[in-house]
Amino acid sequence: MGWGGGRVLRDRNVVFYLSGVVVSGFGSSAMTLAAGVWTKSLTGSDSLAALTTFCVWAPILFGPLIGTLADRARRRPLLIWTNLGVAVVLLPLLTVRSSNQIWILFAVLIVYGTSSVLLDAAEAALVATAVPETLRGDFNGLRLTANEGMKLVAPLLGALLFVQFGGAAVALLDAVTFVLAATAFVLIRVSEPVPRRAEARRWSTQAAEGIRCLRDHPVLWRLVLAGAATMGVAGLNGASVYAVVDAGLHRPPAFAGVLYAVQGIGSVVIGLFAGALLRRVPERVFAAAGIMLFAMGVALRVVPSIPVVLSASAMIGAGLPCALIAALTAVQRESPGNVLGRVAATANTLLYAPNAVALAAGAGLLALVDYRVILLVAGTAAVITAGRCLLGSRGRTHVAVAGEISCGRQRTDR
Repeated sequence: MGWGGGRVLRDRNVVFYLSGVVVSGFGSSAMTLAAGVWTKSLTGSDSLAALTTFCVWAPILFGPLIGTLADRARRRPLLIWTNLGVAVVLLPLLTVRSSNQIWILFAVLIVYGTSSVLLDAAEAALVATAVPETLRGDFNGLRLTANEGMKLVAPLLGALLFVQFGGAAVALLDAVTFVLAATAFVLIRVSEPVPRRAEARRWSTQAAEGIRCLRDHPVLWRLVLAGAATMGVAGLNGASVYAVVDAGLHRPPAFAGVLYAVQGIGSVVIGLFAGALLRRVPERVFAAAGIMLFAMGVALRVVPSIPVVLSASAMIGAGLPCALIAALTAVQRESPGNVLGRVAATANTLLYAPNAVALAAGAGLLALVDYRVILLVAGTAAVITAGRCLLGSRGRTHVAVAGEISCGRQRTDR
């Protein structure tokens, strides 16, 4: 099958790029957990603690608008200065000592979440310039592997750091990681053209171009919708995890951490081989196979057996990223460079917003419906999604947007 990870890691730009993404991701994972614990310890409120996660994720709903910034500037300088800016924004957290100052934490988290959306869009656009097309599947897989690996380690370190030294120490660690990420992007050597200025066009108009470009491309639209539906199912699955642990396995809530760890291992494994698999099968087939594996894992969680549920968690971890990797790789390949930031940001909004909505819906449904019914319905929905994903469109389309963007092109039936 030919693992391309070795070739990817021999590329100087890729090494520094991955270093920047991984180190900032490490700090972000630690900070996201610490923010909730910090809020709970200062206020005693579960709802305010949960609100910290919402503050980080809410800006993704405005992804198409935020993504326009990634198309108005060269991506490498934008990544450098945004990472440095986030490091500075985190510094006011060093002054938070009481519940009266908790508003500072929430304000910082909103800026934090907004910058994350911008960084994701700029990073996706830079990949199209810095990484050869034939290795982007390997690169995206390695990036996911690295991020999942950080999620297994960073929250634990963040929790330990918080217990020993308080939230300010975690904020300072996170700020340092963003400075290191900016340094890594400084070391990348890439030639980027200066974006064309759009004096008379409003942000909303430019955001709409990114949405239209994605919608009018049959391959990208199908892959992103499949990923969005799968992430919605993942939200229902995530909302049910404590019911699985309690009512199904009769274990304490902390056992959920074991399930998440096994799921993370599954994601790490698929990330290592994603590029090789994408060179053998079309993206829609790779995504559909992963969604089907994910569906089986979700359904198997109804079985009241620890070995079965652990195996199901590994299947979920291995299957879920396939839809995301396939969609992101296709976006990087098929989107024109002058609109790539907006398309990537729009795709991220469509992919990840359903997860947050489904988490909230699933929490409400659990009060009315047995968790096993929810999981079986969710698994069935994922099977249907996999089937629809296989119905790939063929042929070529061409859509002109605003006289400067050529979208909707389809080179193969991938």
